[in-house]
Amino acid sequence: MTKTLLSFGHGFSARALSRHPILQGWRVIGTTRSPKKAEVLRGEGTEPVVWPGTEMTDHLAAATHLLLSAAPDDAGDPVLATLRDKIAANAGHLEWVGYLSTTGVYGDHAGGWVDETTPLTPATRRGHQRVKAEAQWRALAEETGLPLHIFRLAGIYGPGRGPFAKVRRGTARQIIKKDQVFSRIHVDDIAQVLAASIARPDPGAVYNVCDNEAAPPQDVLAHAARLLGVDLPPPEDYATAEMTPMARSFYAESKRVRNDRIRDELGVELIYPSYRQGLAALLALENGERGTLQAPRS
Repeated sequence: MTKTLLSFGHGFSARALSRHPILQGWRVIGTTRSPKKAEVLRGEGTEPVVWPGTEMTDHLAAATHLLLSAAPDDAGDPVLATLRDKIAANAGHLEWVGYLSTTGVYGDHAGGWVDETTPLTPATRRGHQRVKAEAQWRALAEETGLPLHIFRLAGIYGPGRGPFAKVRRGTARQIIKKDQVFSRIHVDDIAQVLAASIARPDPGAVYNVCDNEAAPPQDVLAHAARLLGVDLPPPEDYATAEMTPMARSFYAESKRVRNDRIRDELGVELIYPSYRQGLAALLALENGERGTLQAPRS
């Protein structure tokens, strides 16, 4: 049977996985809500499916691997909301299922450490939605034997998603909140973690996916400014800064996320162990210095 990845919500992270060497020769089917984006995916070698709006029975029957990265809502996971029974009916021939969650499920720990055994105490609406979606997928796995793996992703950055554009435009803001730290992960490292899991399935496993160094957001911004040789924007106190509710919510949680499990159990050696290496690679890519970038490991 041809190895076939069916990816629901085929976005930034899923597209990085589809470029990984482990998927060479695979059939990759990716869903999107946008007909325009479907054509972009087709140009990348992915078979696009506009969903919702397409009957998915044949695609699910063909899939050997399933990747879920569609954002949940207050009702939970949108894929399960409409396709739960069909996924259950195909559970027996699926070799691997990956659900992309977020480290936001852990909530706020005032800069303290969390790992995969930390209780889930989300502090934001998005975090609560992810906890609910995780529970729904776990329940299906318990009922059907679905080979589920959960990946809790830290803040994602990568090509086109870095601080350089805002720093260049002068629209970056240096918001200072005492003791605030975030964990991050480069999209190429997400891809290699998923690839390592596909190569070494362990149904029921949960993995934190982050780099080795949680850091205050102003440190990352300062490093980006140094790389560009420009001045930092003036510091603004979080308590008095004018921010949208969405922007402010990103500061509602502070924690350091342990990633021992991806290293010890999956053997992953991060391409970009901190934001320093990751930002340097992004800038090199923007400058056309493609030869300096590392390819994702298999």
